[in-house]
Amino acid sequence: MGLKAGIVGLPNVGKSTLFTALSRAKAEAANFPFCTIEPNQGVVTVPDPRLDKLVEIVKPANVVPATVEIVDIAGLVRGASEGEGLGNQFLDHIRNVDAILHVVRCFDSDEIVHVEGAPDPVRDKEIIDTELLLKDLELVERRLERLQKRLKAGDKEAQKEAEILQFIKEKLEQGIPIRSIGIQDEEFSKLLNQYQFLTAKPVVYIANIDESQINNPGEYVKQLEEIAKKEGTFVLPICAKVEAELAEIEDEQERRELLEVYGLEEPGINRLIRTAYDLLGLITFFTAGPKEVRAWPIVKGTTAYEAAGKIHSDIQKGFIRAEVIGFDDYVKYGGEQGAKETGKLRLEGKDYVIQDGDVVYFRFNV
Repeated sequence: MGLKAGIVGLPNVGKSTLFTALSRAKAEAANFPFCTIEPNQGVVTVPDPRLDKLVEIVKPANVVPATVEIVDIAGLVRGASEGEGLGNQFLDHIRNVDAILHVVRCFDSDEIVHVEGAPDPVRDKEIIDTELLLKDLELVERRLERLQKRLKAGDKEAQKEAEILQFIKEKLEQGIPIRSIGIQDEEFSKLLNQYQFLTAKPVVYIANIDESQINNPGEYVKQLEEIAKKEGTFVLPICAKVEAELAEIEDEQERRELLEVYGLEEPGINRLIRTAYDLLGLITFFTAGPKEVRAWPIVKGTTAYEAAGKIHSDIQKGFIRAEVIGFDDYVKYGGEQGAKETGKLRLEGKDYVIQDGDVVYFRFNV
């Protein structure tokens, strides 16, 4: 898919520990700022019990789950938009992701250094928000300057772009991130895609809590939740330390026992991965046969013709039709043959919009 979610936050809030748990890669984590300089990258599997159900029915030779790329970006500090703490470099890393997982430390500790002296989730969140806003504002102002010659020449396209940029500038100056503007306009969307504004990216807040807070997140998390609600997003409380411990355990029974100790039904990382998947606007369709059962991540609204191209360009080029079975029907009637016999297999054309969970077989002619 090539879609990425970036983990951001202040230094020493648990980003690299969380990344290690996500990818089981050994991201460097230490008790000092800027431990991570270059972004760590990992491809994580999206937990999906539907895939397990299909495997039970089809018993394929191979299984391929859906994945999402996660990027651990070095900690930002106050003044990053002006280059503090290698800020410009780190901000550029954020520009290259599609969604933001903003980690905020929500526990006190005398042992772990905090770059601002002590945790304050509201302040810490606002530091990052401000730096992203300032960087977007700088980009808008630069672009408006470059448009001046074309504007003087009466260029209509430049005029339209300048009007949109001026509107964005006013909102940013009011402290409003671009994602909160809420305009559904083709020209507006085109401009956002062109400039990859930092505050246009969807965001969810990850409250990093300690072990004692797993079943009672505490006041810090409540403060963060109040702000997130106003922004139309939410907070996911996760103990990065415990998640890293769980990721280290190879034995499934031992992992289950540790989850029970903390009163957890599943690792918080599973919820985080699904959250990242949703944040990226992705759904899953499946292909199922004796050789392979595979989960294919696609953007919501993808047509059958476009989905065929995700598998192979030849399938898209020679597209004839899509044979589609809803996931529930596929399971209820024991697979493709049972779905056919009960009339649950549908023939769809190029313009059919793939639905989450569809099991699809593409007919094509090379």
